[in-house]
Amino acid sequence: MTRAPFAPLDRLCIVMMSAVGDAVHVLPVIHAIKRQYPAARITWVLQPGPAALVRGHPMVDEILLFDRAKGAAAFLEIREQLRARQFDLVLNLQVYFKAGVITGFTRAPVKLGFDVARARDFNWLFTTDRVHARPMQHVQDQYFEFTDWMGVPHEPATWGLGPWNDAERAWQREFVSRFDRPIVPVVVATSKPQKDWIPERWAQVCDALSGDFGLQPVLVGARSPRELHAEHVILDHARIAPASALGQGGLRGLVGIFDAAALVLSPDTGPLHISVALDRPVISLIGYSNPRRVGPYGKFRDLMIDAYGEPGEDYPISMANRRDRMPRITVNDVLDRVQRWKDHYANAGS
Repeated sequence: MTRAPFAPLDRLCIVMMSAVGDAVHVLPVIHAIKRQYPAARITWVLQPGPAALVRGHPMVDEILLFDRAKGAAAFLEIREQLRARQFDLVLNLQVYFKAGVITGFTRAPVKLGFDVARARDFNWLFTTDRVHARPMQHVQDQYFEFTDWMGVPHEPATWGLGPWNDAERAWQREFVSRFDRPIVPVVVATSKPQKDWIPERWAQVCDALSGDFGLQPVLVGARSPRELHAEHVILDHARIAPASALGQGGLRGLVGIFDAAALVLSPDTGPLHISVALDRPVISLIGYSNPRRVGPYGKFRDLMIDAYGEPGEDYPISMANRRDRMPRITVNDVLDRVQRWKDHYANAGS
């Protein structure tokens, strides 16, 4: 049951320090709150990686960095920063112990977190209030439980992630000007090897994108050893060398590339959700994680390749992972989705 709107709300703190994909899922929560409370000042405790994606977002008033690489010093630094701030409400969107500790550092009469069943590592001990217990949902819908508790409507889901200023748009124009065909970013690797697809198969897909569909594949990602290895294998095996933009422009550059793309190809990783946030069609390759929990939210499900479940399996939404599923995805599986994109999206102005 939705409660009456939370009031007053002049200062709000969000504790969510996790990966890029989770940061993308927080943005519709922030937009919903700002629609209801346009004058509210929102502070977000965030790690440096995802902070690079959302810094400068017009709805985020302040980012406090938690750099876990500093170990115990990171907790001391964030405690000092939070000690000087008073909030009306804290949203602890993360279920782990470190987020609970940081929530404990905040000064607020109401600290809202997940119910006991879903909070891990005694995280619920650091909150004063909790959302109602309910079964596991898609991560985005779980975050919307917090706006429901506040009495804040969250429809329509809004991310506001596209290029924000003239410098970003100029970078985007310069990047796209290198190509004479529609670009298709290909995310070559993820944070976990179990989520990655086989680079030799990416090479075959890139050849088909170029030769059969008249598209320009562009390899994207950072420059980690595994991403560089995938790039090397793809370039070595492809008959028509794709372009590579690994490490170019950082996360904000990736937003610019995706925003200008005709189609995106991605395993289960943050860029998948960036594509959804930008309303760019994305073919998602998911096998390790439960796609009902972490798949594309609200759109492009028809382009998703589900290697997590067995054919016809009605599996529940859970955090359980399944190893060795990604090799089940074939080149033909991906090209079938490319054809589906061509038939249903390419001529629709998406």
